[in-house]
Amino acid sequence: MSAAALRARLNNHVTSMFATDTVDEYFQYLQSVDEDGSSAPGLVAEVINLFIGDANSILNGIASLLNQTMVDFNKVDDLVHQLKGCSCSVGAKKVNLSCMHFHQFIEARSKEGCLMALALLTNEFCDVRDKFQTMMQLEQQIAACGPK
Repeated sequence: MSAAALRARLNNHVTSMFATDTVDEYFQYLQSVDEDGSSAPGLVAEVINLFIGDANSILNGIASLLNQTMVDFNKVDDLVHQLKGCSCSVGAKKVNLSCMHFHQFIEARSKEGCLMALALLTNEFCDVRDKFQTMMQLEQQIAACGPK
């Protein structure tokens, strides 16, 4: 596939991420910083990879806490708050919104509600992770084509 075709595919992919509210204006800001050359090359990919690793770890921690007989809702709240911060750092809008929704069940001390919120949060994370990975693969394929 030509670099131009790959760029068109990448642009369509990123446009769909905005259209579906998967990402927000902070993601757009990250992209603009990466493109204007004022940051180290690959800043967006680095931030995304950190987000994916951190979010996986946090989601596993939340699941572990919720699988205990006595749930420590304060620890669950801390982890959800961390994930909310991580999602903001990449503009992962749906993950951020799911974290805010999760807090309602933590405040209510509802284990069942938290388990449902975790399932939704995990789905939203997997969706954004897959879209980010597709985007980075397309960027790598474009880079492999050589200079613009």
